[in-house]
Amino acid sequence: MSKKQDQWSSKLGFILASAGAAIGLGAIWKFPYMTGMNGGGAFFLLFIGFTILIGLPLLIAEFVIGRGAQKEAISAYKELAPKSGWSIIGRWGVIGAFLLMSYYSVVGGWVLIYSALSIPGLIIKDNANYEELFASITGNPLITIIGLAVFMLINIIVVSFGIKDGIEKASKLLMPLLFVFFIVLVFRALTFEGAMEGLQFFLQPDFSKITGESVLYALGQSFFSLAVGISVMVTYSSYLGKDVSLPMAAGSVSIMNIIVSLLAGLAIFPVVFSFGLAPTEGPGLLFMVLPEAFAQMPFGEVFLSLFLLLFIFAVLTSSFSMLEIITSAFTANNDRSRKKVAAIAGSIIFIAGIPAALSSSTLANFNLFGLTVFDASDFLVSNILLPGGCLLISLFIGFKMNKELMMQEFSYSSHLSSGWYQLWFQLMRWVVPITIIIVFLGSLGII
Repeated sequence: MSKKQDQWSSKLGFILASAGAAIGLGAIWKFPYMTGMNGGGAFFLLFIGFTILIGLPLLIAEFVIGRGAQKEAISAYKELAPKSGWSIIGRWGVIGAFLLMSYYSVVGGWVLIYSALSIPGLIIKDNANYEELFASITGNPLITIIGLAVFMLINIIVVSFGIKDGIEKASKLLMPLLFVFFIVLVFRALTFEGAMEGLQFFLQPDFSKITGESVLYALGQSFFSLAVGISVMVTYSSYLGKDVSLPMAAGSVSIMNIIVSLLAGLAIFPVVFSFGLAPTEGPGLLFMVLPEAFAQMPFGEVFLSLFLLLFIFAVLTSSFSMLEIITSAFTANNDRSRKKVAAIAGSIIFIAGIPAALSSSTLANFNLFGLTVFDASDFLVSNILLPGGCLLISLFIGFKMNKELMMQEFSYSSHLSSGWYQLWFQLMRWVVPITIIIVFLGSLGII
């Protein structure tokens, strides 16, 4: 099998880039508001359980497929299952990444706008109403489209430089800084009056608030936050050498993801309850809570600007992976210029993202099945495409991929006994697909 020339330069670079692809908006933006809307602590426990028992095995599976084939998503399945229809998994992933990035980039644009406003001190003000501020920004068509455009342009530039010189360098610098700032924010949030009520909501499970739909959302959140189901990690691991233990790398990414989700909850919910905000605010929750928290700190505007800057890069490390899977799919085995393909793909995603960007303004009254374009896109990706892709990947691992190659890839540099491989394989063959099917049918009220 031919190998790509572009490779990760180090194990740490690969793990941090993979963590960046996984963490981003999934843990920092989406996790708090999904937790707030679905019962708090009980949702968090479900999320952890699904991440460990379902998400982690799937992450290992995508790593095994990508490094085993040494090709990007579509070509990987063709390589491992030639003359079959299994390449649909890779195509499914490219379509999923396209749709995900079309509305993900809208939120990325919001973060850019907030960052730009924070630098001259236009966010934190005396008696400011941060709910109204968020509504005024997202309700302005021109501002949201400009934010979307700038966000896509940044993605195009970085992905054009490739893996080692683009994505890896950015991830190695910025991911550690994000952890440091989150810890600072958590310590400040816990000092607010009323913080304990927020902690109780987040950490004390109340399973009476859990519905079949909540379970589906928790499963979807575990997939969303680990970036599994759309073969992003297949593409990333195709650039990886044999000196990296795939189970250990996947475990590191999963642990970092859970830790950042925990930090996000610890930072957000104490502030929510301290200042009388509703934990069910939805996608705008983070943008209302962060300014409120930093406004109570000395030099709050400075710290808000720095945090938003790091938040931008966390969001970007995720979006890089989505544009990368699309770009690599169209530059594999041919002479197409990476820069040209990245520019064309990014431009098309920008156009596709405009309806989602206008969901709070021009298209606010346009609904699909009772949802705005933004919310409908999120529901389709998180609760249909990601679980569907994960189901297909589990079936591919369980019943199609060469068992000897799987065991080799699982075992390289890991020093794990064959029992761990058997445990992972049985989880992938039976537990993962059955769980996905049961949760999905349960959410529809069929069982």
